[in-house]
Amino acid sequence: MSMKEQWVAFLTILIKEIRRFTRIWPQTLLPPAITMSLYFVIFGNLIGSRIGDMGGFDYMQYIVPGLIMMSVIQNSYGNVVSSFFSTKFQHSIEEMLVSPMSPSVILCGYIAGGVARGLAVGVIVTALALCFTRLGLVHAGVTLLVVVLTAVLFSLAGFINAVFARNFDDISIIPTFVLTPLTYLGGVFYSIDLLPEFWRNVTLLNPVVYMVNSFRYGILGVSDVNVAGSLLAIVGFTVALYVFSLWLLRRGIGIRQ
Repeated sequence: MSMKEQWVAFLTILIKEIRRFTRIWPQTLLPPAITMSLYFVIFGNLIGSRIGDMGGFDYMQYIVPGLIMMSVIQNSYGNVVSSFFSTKFQHSIEEMLVSPMSPSVILCGYIAGGVARGLAVGVIVTALALCFTRLGLVHAGVTLLVVVLTAVLFSLAGFINAVFARNFDDISIIPTFVLTPLTYLGGVFYSIDLLPEFWRNVTLLNPVVYMVNSFRYGILGVSDVNVAGSLLAIVGFTVALYVFSLWLLRRGIGIRQ
């Protein structure tokens, strides 16, 4: 296939993915909006008013970047893991693999779909957050770079989960027992500088900490970790997962029976 034909194939997969989650928006876009609204009301207004300032900001302002990032992580991951596993379960992925499309086009199409859903939910959550507090944009470039890289990273993680999943129960194990603890303990609701030294060092092993704090730095200008190092780590993890995902797809691991 020519480059133009590969591009058409990529757009076809991307449009299919976008139509997939927009068609069932009450299941894909509405629940995150409701959940985050509850976070804003309970943690921001009710509990936040008693906590006071954190990191030099109102508590609501402080947690909003983390909540936006949490919604992006969960939805970019969830979109790819459910979509690709359904394609594998229905054996339609086999038709794509025997087509002239390259594995990289197939992978990028699904990843772009996950990024699209993650960013769409992120925009919705941001709009809701503006109803509760004021947000700035101190470093627009860092903000955009972090949110896109994070969406790509967790879309790739969702793809890997889908490849190795054998049934629909398997695609919920990682989000429940790995993704949720990592996000809740990733500095979304608190500054890791408040932790004792031992637990702070343990928390630094959590990759979500670097994504949340880098995104918070882009919006508020404050971070508990080194932002430049965090960006390099996120890029490194993204490249590593992309290479591994592409290798899995080319080898047909978990797909060809």
